[in-house]
Amino acid sequence: MLKRAKQLKKLLDERIVILDGATGTSVQELKLSEADFRGERFNDWPQPLKGNNDLLSISQPQIVKEIHRQFLTAGADVITTNTFNASKPSQADYGMESLVSELNLAAAQIAREVADDVGAKSGKPRFVAGALGPTSRTCSISPDVNDPGARNITFEQLVETYNEAGQALIKGGVDVILIETIFDTLNAKAAIFAIKNLRKIEGFDVPIIVSGTITDASGRT
Repeated sequence: MLKRAKQLKKLLDERIVILDGATGTSVQELKLSEADFRGERFNDWPQPLKGNNDLLSISQPQIVKEIHRQFLTAGADVITTNTFNASKPSQADYGMESLVSELNLAAAQIAREVADDVGAKSGKPRFVAGALGPTSRTCSISPDVNDPGARNITFEQLVETYNEAGQALIKGGVDVILIETIFDTLNAKAAIFAIKNLRKIEGFDVPIIVSGTITDASGRT
């Protein structure tokens, strides 16, 4: 992993490095059914699962592999793991909070397998970015317009879920952590804090990339 991280840093010094496109959009284009998302393992799950794209890394891994392969074939240097919503707050919508580690590990292993395969065949190294999404909660802004001090998640809770997800991504073989599409800088801080702690535990300096987005009409983050 350290070798690949150094290769990626060197490549960034030499040229623009191409990141893949949106995995979620690629999944939507497939128009998958509820049964597709469930697969065999989750056939009797008590809640609807359609739209839980992250679950496909477990229930339909071949679909995720093909999406990664298409992006690499199109020229991407880096593919991102299928883990945008693989956090406890986001998976709570499906009652799947307990699967956070498994979702992140499976997604990282899938991306690693495809990147290594395409890299070996093309003679051009390919890299994997472990995606930590923003979650469905904001740590800075109240969800209740009548109570500015209200919060539906704490900094500590975010650190906990980012730690769990990040540890699984690193175990699965990612080369870099991508704190993705962050709309709240305090959420980003929690993710960075969690990954920096994991750096100490894992014993290597995994690179961090942050991508932000503005979702508020006022331009706030």
